[in-house]
Amino acid sequence: MSQRFSLHFSHLPLVQRVLYTSTLCVLGLGYAFAMIYIFASHHGRDGNPMLTVKDIAIAYSGTKSGTKLESALKGPMSGMLPADENLKIINWVQAGASEKEYQDDVKEIFDNRCITCHNNRNPHLPSLESHKGVMQTAEEDRGVDMFSLVRVSHIHLFGLTFIFFIVAGIFIHAYIRQEWLKIAIIITPFISIIIDVASWYITKIFEPFAWVVIGSGSLMGLSFGLMFFISIYQMWFYKLPDDVQMRFYCAVIDE
Repeated sequence: MSQRFSLHFSHLPLVQRVLYTSTLCVLGLGYAFAMIYIFASHHGRDGNPMLTVKDIAIAYSGTKSGTKLESALKGPMSGMLPADENLKIINWVQAGASEKEYQDDVKEIFDNRCITCHNNRNPHLPSLESHKGVMQTAEEDRGVDMFSLVRVSHIHLFGLTFIFFIVAGIFIHAYIRQEWLKIAIIITPFISIIIDVASWYITKIFEPFAWVVIGSGSLMGLSFGLMFFISIYQMWFYKLPDDVQMRFYCAVIDE
């Protein structure tokens, strides 16, 4: 036989299919929560409650017309404090962010609403425990800094590679009549990961490249979804066509 066959799901023992299904379900749930996190951390930066291309551009390149604190309060942190307190902080920043007004008007808000997470004990978040700390977030918003991008990049590259290696390793047991299509589905997320990470850096200097961030992320999601649902369906509900079954047995005998 010129074509070699991977064992189809229907030829795998029950325990292996249960293992594969459990793995896919947990990874699928994790992927869903990752999408929710992306929406929650990026939406609203442009004033629109939905996630837009402008939100992505602002996240990586900044607003250039406001501060980091304003961008956070209008976007991912908008739901963390009442609207009147949110507006009071924004007005304070726009009025010059003086230390006297900080002590008189807004320090209590930061103390009550923010420093549980934004404190000196958390190195991953800016500290809002003092006027000096707050002022570091009241600088011009130029988007995520290069150090944070590098840190997130290596986590992104390692983590997603392992995830798609596992999902593709399960999907390889699926039957797709056109082998080129199966290869395309498997390789697409790995190419998309590289493009996605590279586009973060390019978006910092060329905002329209935010479309590439969305496009590469969408391709990853599409590939994940195809491998997930095809694998689950063929694992439990699909019956191989008779001609394919015969070709498979002939290939096994030839070996």
